[in-house]
Amino acid sequence: GTVTDEALLEERRDTLLMAVARGRSGYGLAWADLAGGRFLCCEIADEDALAAELARLEPAELLVPDEDGWPQPALARSGVRRRPPWLFDADSARRQLLRFFGLQDLSAFGIEELPAAVAACGALLGYVEETQKQRLPHLTAIAVESTAETIAMNAATRRHLELDTRVDGKTRHTLLGVLDATVMPMGGRLLRRWLHRPLRDRRTLEERHHAVAALVESRAGDDLRERFRGIGDVERILTRVALRSARPRDLSTLRDGLRALPELRDLLAPLDSPRLDALSRELGEHAATCELLSSAVAPTPPALLRDGGAIAEGFDAELDELRRLSTHADQFLVDLERREREATGVTTLKVGYNRVHGYYIELGKAQAAKAPTHYTRRQTLTNAERYITEELKAFEDKVLSARERALARERGLYEELLDSLAAVLEALKRAAQALAELDVLCAFAERAEALDWSRPELSEHPVLRIERGRHPVVEAVRDEPFEPNDLDLDDARRMLVITGPNMGGKSTY
Repeated sequence: GTVTDEALLEERRDTLLMAVARGRSGYGLAWADLAGGRFLCCEIADEDALAAELARLEPAELLVPDEDGWPQPALARSGVRRRPPWLFDADSARRQLLRFFGLQDLSAFGIEELPAAVAACGALLGYVEETQKQRLPHLTAIAVESTAETIAMNAATRRHLELDTRVDGKTRHTLLGVLDATVMPMGGRLLRRWLHRPLRDRRTLEERHHAVAALVESRAGDDLRERFRGIGDVERILTRVALRSARPRDLSTLRDGLRALPELRDLLAPLDSPRLDALSRELGEHAATCELLSSAVAPTPPALLRDGGAIAEGFDAELDELRRLSTHADQFLVDLERREREATGVTTLKVGYNRVHGYYIELGKAQAAKAPTHYTRRQTLTNAERYITEELKAFEDKVLSARERALARERGLYEELLDSLAAVLEALKRAAQALAELDVLCAFAERAEALDWSRPELSEHPVLRIERGRHPVVEAVRDEPFEPNDLDLDDARRMLVITGPNMGGKSTY
């Protein structure tokens, strides 16, 4: 639950660390996506709600107090870690959170009156600090999730709906499999979160529907999706930037993503959608950051900083000189040998290198008398004398340490670059979140057009009316056309009893 290395993470699924604390009338839950920089919490009423949340979030690691009486859903899973009960003390947790976020109280997060959630947050944060052993600047706030905002689903309902995993454990032919036309990994992760937490807020839903309709009608969704293909997993890259574990290719990917933003905003500008307008603004202006990365990061950097070549040529004069010395030493020696032969008149003069004595100018015994006065004897051989000059000594001092000094200089410049990115991290995170949502909305638009889906009309009244409805998953699986169904339920007719033979289509009506 605490890993942030790209190679150890599932690209399109959140890897969550969760802590659960007992409260007076229920449980407090806290969970963090360290790779994405999200920290959330909530309070729930009972064991059934706990089982439902565990089924929804599927944490990779679960922290619980090491005490008796814990419900089976919390323990009958992999990744459970029992921790000393005192780590879940609400008062201690509150002090820990105030220290970590530099606050006087927790009212800004809305958790001041949620002691069980505070206890869980403190236990989680303590575990992260203990295992990471470094600052966590990408965790800047705690968000509270309210169960009143979403449609409640218990664990059994979620399992049988087969949102992203079938009852047999396979992931093909699920609702996510049909819907996921996202291009970017962070869009895929957001779509999964949306499916597992269906909203009840009509305004938010209608804003999304309006955005999808605008994308379909304008055909801008296709153009946006094409631009998304050049954008990497910015969300997780920014976490590695904050943790100072970003590799050179992370920064080149970030650079390429920022370069795409102006064109994305241009494509969004003519669309009539409040939500798309808001997302366009959240993408932000990052011209200075993009220019910095473009000038500082090599066009095709190495995988690791220690390999050298991460910083672009022309960004730093000192680094360029060190690299020149390191890569062009042979040419310098050829030029020096030619000049010294001309100056001394000794055509057999040689310039060479010895690991023990370093660089030298060699004259045969017969020509040693022609050595200029500025030659200093370095080594005497049976048939030759070797000399050093001030020019050659200065070159030697530079070139022998040039690579090490170049790598050290590059490390220093790279750290300064990470400092500069850290200063604008919050704005970049907002841009990443906007990109993820745009990706999901464009995926919905693509699916709606490709599968001939209609925009629903939402009502405050208890009514469900479907004309010529088609089950999206069954239709995707079957080779033959799906037979559309009508459905009409309202306050007067709240239930229908469907009968028929086995395999007759009752469950997919």
